[in-house]
Amino acid sequence: MDLKDIFAISGKPGLYKFISQGRNSVMIVENLEDKKRTTAFTTAKISSLEDIAIFTDAEDMPLKDVLKAIYDKENGAASIDHKSSGKVLEEYFHEIIPA
Repeated sequence: MDLKDIFAISGKPGLYKFISQGRNSVMIVENLEDKKRTTAFTTAKISSLEDIAIFTDAEDMPLKDVLKAIYDKENGAASIDHKSSGKVLEEYFHEIIPA
């Protein structure tokens, strides 16, 4: 799945996949977790995952590159638990994102 078709929509939990463009500035999207379809108005704050980047000291790193680095580090296996402490997560990302 291409990151340009996955969206975060302000005010709605989770991530959404683009399904089609409706009338009057409405997008039809599908929740990635429960597969329920809903509408999202283009006036809402909608962010494509392709446009999201991690800010670093040197330069911005696109989310696509961050996810690829995690995939490569873990050889496709599950990564660190998202409920880990802030310190553990910070150390993990220092390994993933070059300084």
